[in-house]
Amino acid sequence: MAVLLLHSFLLSIFIWSIPVAPAVDPISESLLALKSQLIDDSNALGDWILTPELNSSSGFQSSRIHGCLWSGVRCNENSSMVVGLDLSGKNLRGVFSDDQFGAFLGVLDLNLSYNLFSGNLPSGIFSLTSLRSLDVSRNNFSGEFPAGISNLGSLEILDALSNSFSGNLPSEVSKLRSLKRLNFAGSYFSGPIPSEYGSLENLEYIHLAGNSLAGKIPPELGKLRSLTHMEIGYNSYEGTIPWQLGNLSEIQYLDISGANLTGPIPREFGNLTKLTSLFMFGNFLDGFIPEELGRITSLESLDLSVNLLSGPIPETFSELKNLRLLSLMYNEMSGTVPEAIAELPKLESFHIWSNSFNGSLPESLGRHSKLKEMDVSTNRFTGGIPPGICSGGSLSRLIMFSNGFTGPIGPSISNCSTLIRVRLENNSFTGEISLNFSNFPDITYLDLSRNRFSGGIPMDLPAASKLKHFNVSYNPELGGIIPEKTWQMLSLKNFSASNCGISGNVPPFQGCKSVSIIDLSVNGLSGAVSESDSDCKDLARVNLSFNHLTGRVPAGLAGLPAVKVVDLSHNRFNGPIPSEFETASETLALLNVSFNDVSGSIPEKFSAMDAGLFQGNPNLCGPPLRACHNGPIRWTQKFARALILCGTIIFCITAAMLAGVYMNRWKTVSFDGLHQFRSKDILGSFIDSPPPPGTAPGSVCKAVLPTGISVSVKSIRWGRGRTAIASEFINQLGNARQKNLARLLGFMYRKDVAYLIYDYLPNGNLSEKIAGGKMDWETKVKVVAGIARGLWYLHRECFPPIAHGDLKGSKVVFDEKMEPHLVGFGVSSLSQLDNVNSGELRVVIKEELLYKDIHNFGRLVMEVLTNGRVSKGEVASPQTKPNDDDALLKKVLRENDIPYSDNPIKQEVKRVLDVALFCTQRRASDKPSMQEDPLKLLSSLRVGTRR
Repeated sequence: MAVLLLHSFLLSIFIWSIPVAPAVDPISESLLALKSQLIDDSNALGDWILTPELNSSSGFQSSRIHGCLWSGVRCNENSSMVVGLDLSGKNLRGVFSDDQFGAFLGVLDLNLSYNLFSGNLPSGIFSLTSLRSLDVSRNNFSGEFPAGISNLGSLEILDALSNSFSGNLPSEVSKLRSLKRLNFAGSYFSGPIPSEYGSLENLEYIHLAGNSLAGKIPPELGKLRSLTHMEIGYNSYEGTIPWQLGNLSEIQYLDISGANLTGPIPREFGNLTKLTSLFMFGNFLDGFIPEELGRITSLESLDLSVNLLSGPIPETFSELKNLRLLSLMYNEMSGTVPEAIAELPKLESFHIWSNSFNGSLPESLGRHSKLKEMDVSTNRFTGGIPPGICSGGSLSRLIMFSNGFTGPIGPSISNCSTLIRVRLENNSFTGEISLNFSNFPDITYLDLSRNRFSGGIPMDLPAASKLKHFNVSYNPELGGIIPEKTWQMLSLKNFSASNCGISGNVPPFQGCKSVSIIDLSVNGLSGAVSESDSDCKDLARVNLSFNHLTGRVPAGLAGLPAVKVVDLSHNRFNGPIPSEFETASETLALLNVSFNDVSGSIPEKFSAMDAGLFQGNPNLCGPPLRACHNGPIRWTQKFARALILCGTIIFCITAAMLAGVYMNRWKTVSFDGLHQFRSKDILGSFIDSPPPPGTAPGSVCKAVLPTGISVSVKSIRWGRGRTAIASEFINQLGNARQKNLARLLGFMYRKDVAYLIYDYLPNGNLSEKIAGGKMDWETKVKVVAGIARGLWYLHRECFPPIAHGDLKGSKVVFDEKMEPHLVGFGVSSLSQLDNVNSGELRVVIKEELLYKDIHNFGRLVMEVLTNGRVSKGEVASPQTKPNDDDALLKKVLRENDIPYSDNPIKQEVKRVLDVALFCTQRRASDKPSMQEDPLKLLSSLRVGTRR
């Protein structure tokens, strides 16, 4: 008996020792099949495997699902059914087939978000009729949204944010009666918002922003009585805001920004008494702001900027005791700022720039709240800085430029240690710059230019260790000297102190590790300039012109690796141009030593530069000036020169006589802004020699008329016999009047040549701005928006339309307020006149030229976005893969110091980049019309959010 028991025991051990392949349940098999179709570069699903332990006696029972232990898989209590599948954020790729989800009929929650899935959204998902939550956001699903969503009768959450869906929004979503959250934002949906969405009685959240939706906003959306959050902006709707949205009694957040909307703000919005955030910036809304908005006492953020609103700030805003953000910038509003605004206890951000407000700011502004940002620039304000502006101890941005403010800076600013960015330029402030820079540990930007300050630059300026931009230019009574250790400031990038009456020496350049721009022109500086140190690796522009500097031209400037412009003109430098400039960095584009006492020969490297950069030095020779002579001049040479001189005098006398006859035959035409003029007023008023009329379009000179007005004069030529049609076309150009177009003041012509007379705009062109260093994002927004507005006007509001024809960075110039203007529009079209008859003026501007404008616009926007690193043939094709698009977006964000994490500025950048890529498509038939895209771009740009 014992032997029998022993045999039985050994047999049982033998049986248990045999490996048994795990029996795979159907659900786990389906999960493994799903995994096999995915590309898992980071092995995020590495635990989705079968192990022998799962079949051991201590493991799963046969009725249980093995996959319930795998990451992202959630089962019911007895592990007999998968109820949740979460694959979010696992960096997975691949294309789903329609039948891959059919085995998971019990799933309640399916989350595929934050991956790289592509292709069509699998319609098999819609067979999971128990679904309560479906999240496919932040992928690259494309094509039309598939039919069948109405099968998910229990669905409460549908999130498809940030994909590449196209076509119309699915109207059958309206059958999902349990739906609480709907997000179709950030794709390419087109067409109108389905009016049926107004029947979703349980809907609490709707986000449709950032698509290509059109048509009118359906008033039926006003029936969504459970709605607390609505974002439907960044589209291109038609018409006005439906007043029915004022019936959204539970709404707390409403954003209809950048949506191409017109008309007034509905008074019914005053009924939205639970609203905390209202954003309607970047539209074309007009009229007064309704006083009824003052009834929304729960309001914390109100942004109505970049519209056409007029009138004053409503007095009823005194009731908005919870208001933190008030942004009314870039409208046409007027009047004074109500005292009640200063008494709002929670106000943190106050942005009303680029309007026509006047009077003084309220004395108590800043005393009753922790004000963080104030931007009142580009208005008509007078008076001084409110004495309590920094009383709350939180003020970081104080922007007041381009007004009529007066008086001293005062202690309210001097002791405001929280300041980061201060812009007071272009006012009439007086007194000393009473700033204790040791009190400003975080200040990065300070612009005090174009005021009436005196008393010199504070000697403790180098104590501001984070200061990057310092500008005190055009304070002619400032005086003083440059603090000795200025160039050693750790963060300093731009130091501008032009026309300030500064005296003394230029401090040694040693230690200037971060400085990029130094402008000390038009001062009283004297003495020699010390040799530059190799530490100045970022120094790109040095302007020391119009001073009293002496000694040799500093050879160390030639060794700077990033130097582009060196202007030493109108000083007393002597000796030869140092030989080091012959091997200077290839980046050096301009060396100006004119009107000094420089001698010797000009290095061959500069022979192609303009002669004006070297004139005024009697002992300087070589190209582009006169040739140098190595030996004595013989008598025969002198005689030959005398003959040449006599011939020249005779020629000049004859030419002058002919010119008198010639000028009398010019015909002149004046437009608005220039009184009737005579041809000799132009021909006799050039600062330089006049541009020869025979040159190609684009030759431009500055002229000062007898009245003292400065103008720019452009020479043009057309084919013989085309004078009548040419003058008719130029008259059309002269009637083009828009804020972002340089005004054509008049023209004069004779036979087949003409001079066009424009406003003189003194602040350089866009190519120079790009080459000179990075523009901040707000400046780029202003530039891109201005270019698009000007081009829109030429294409859509002129009849017949006017093509610019030669749009590029040098054809975008800036006025004294740094507003961009298009110059030279239409000039290149005159070359077409040789191919048309006089009766064909309305068809001269061919469709190809208009498309060329759009392409050039896209290319120019790319150059602005990338600081000139992407231009010409380097513009990416719009047919690039999504990953390439994303890489380009990351590059643009990096160039503009904008984080890749999701934020409104990033979305703004992406939208501008999308338009630029779309505009640069190769085929004319693929290009957008200016009515379709740049207008949407303009309405979606939120100008000045980080000034």
